[in-house]
Amino acid sequence: MPKLYARRRFTVLAALTGLIASAGLFNGPAASAALPTPVSAATARGYLASLKVATENRTGYNRSLFPHWITQSGTCNTRETVLKRDGTNVVTDAACASTSGSWYSPYDGATWTAASDVDIDHLVPLAEAWDSGAGAWTTAQRQAFANDLTRPQLLAVTDNVNQSKGDKDPAEWMPPRAAYHCTYVRAWVQVKYYYDLSVDTAEKTALTNQLAGC
Repeated sequence: MPKLYARRRFTVLAALTGLIASAGLFNGPAASAALPTPVSAATARGYLASLKVATENRTGYNRSLFPHWITQSGTCNTRETVLKRDGTNVVTDAACASTSGSWYSPYDGATWTAASDVDIDHLVPLAEAWDSGAGAWTTAQRQAFANDLTRPQLLAVTDNVNQSKGDKDPAEWMPPRAAYHCTYVRAWVQVKYYYDLSVDTAEKTALTNQLAGC
């Protein structure tokens, strides 16, 4: 799909998603059965080469400017939907809260049996997105990004590992589990490319070096 067309589609879909969600009409299923697979390393290298390189600017950032977690289906919001998608034998109550199950964190290889030990990571952090272009988006676009179940942007991971990541990019932080590095950078580049977000110089160098070994 041409990049310009993808950007236009994102803008239209984001606006529609915002309108539908605000009206409380979104009751259909929104997630696939498994975490979306990132593009190949070769495709990611091509995407990376086309990304704009720019200095980051966090002026005006506030997490509340990215509405999440929105209702996805019935009583389930985005966090609960990802917990069900990424977990094994997940049981939920009438409010869609996970009461049992297990979750494997690809960042560190740990498995958890309590949903409270699991965070839903925005692979490209909200602050990072703001720094690299999302500051110019509409609220509907930022909501679509913060709740994206189609790209490999949301995944269940160990809470304290996610907290150690914070809003760092791959030049500053990589998952502790080295076996996941290629998957991580392929997903990072895919998300940045789809949303037409820029990269800074150190970030591009780190991504280039990681992808060279994939």
